[in-house]
Amino acid sequence: MNRWKKWLSKTAFVSLGLVVMLTGCGNEEKETVTGENGEAERLNVVTTFYPMYEFSKQIAGEHADVVALVPAGVEPHVWEPSPQDMAKIKEADIFVYNGGVEGWVEDALSSASSEKRIVVKASEGIELMEGEDDGHNHGHQHGHEEGHEGHEEGHEGHDVGHDHEGESAGEHEEGHDHAAEDKHAHEEGDTILDPHVWLDPSLAQKQVATILEAYEQADPAHAASYASNAEAYIDKLQELDQSFEEALKAAKRTEFITQHAAFGYLAKRYGLTQIAIAGLSPDQEPSPDRMAEIITFAREHDVKTIFFEKLVQPKVAQTIANEIGARTDVLNPLEGLTEEDLKQNLDYIGAMEMNRDALKKALVE
Repeated sequence: MNRWKKWLSKTAFVSLGLVVMLTGCGNEEKETVTGENGEAERLNVVTTFYPMYEFSKQIAGEHADVVALVPAGVEPHVWEPSPQDMAKIKEADIFVYNGGVEGWVEDALSSASSEKRIVVKASEGIELMEGEDDGHNHGHQHGHEEGHEGHEEGHEGHDVGHDHEGESAGEHEEGHDHAAEDKHAHEEGDTILDPHVWLDPSLAQKQVATILEAYEQADPAHAASYASNAEAYIDKLQELDQSFEEALKAAKRTEFITQHAAFGYLAKRYGLTQIAIAGLSPDQEPSPDRMAEIITFAREHDVKTIFFEKLVQPKVAQTIANEIGARTDVLNPLEGLTEEDLKQNLDYIGAMEMNRDALKKALVE
């Protein structure tokens, strides 16, 4: 049994034990809500954008309803909630966000306050890399958080981001204000932190484990079911991680050029170097000097593929590709799926497998 399975089994056991221990005393654990027919009501889980939705849905099973606020085909960096969305946030049993992408979260949670709601910052406990608006990504990490510290450590011990017994990933509204802390961290000084942790399958596993804790806190009666679902999905993420390693181990080059700086964690995980045309925001336009740098780099390194993404116009990537005689291809940051993706039943695993194959094709040419 690997370390993930041991931890998940332990978590389920502890949560179920709490249900028994707290019966008949002042129950400080969140009680399972029952409907008029005496059956437990399904949890109402509200998430921000696609990866948070997918990870939460995989844990939910038949005991929770999961919705995403950012609709298909919409770039989450620029999206803001409507009054109807604010109502959903207020009524949520669990609210899941990544951090760093959703600049509106702090104000939304304050305006739509709720005593029952558990707020989960899924990137909590993961060491964030520094990013820069000019598109350079030097792979620096922000040292005040604990988490993934390198390829070997992450692969060897897929462990929880903050494995402190008795401490939950999600906190009630009167607890620790993750959204305010997150906003401060991303605005402090000149440091800009890269939020795209979900693109590293090993860090995605940590996010799933963090979200799981909130499910167990909100609905301890079904803790074993949630833990089992999370374990099954983490197994798939581990297989995905291993498939990336296998596919990229024969790469002839390690540098790849992409439209915006979303792939720093993926690059670090597999020993690659991301060369981003623009910065962390996908709608950022590169300067003429930056365009010239990219073109020079591509020619010197015989780059044959320029990557773009579906939710952003590919004109910049296409311009560079035309200039150097390269082709373009999609590298999906999974910030959202298109309507066409949904019609084809594409999900996180499938989209990441497409990313894997696109990188393999580009790096072994």
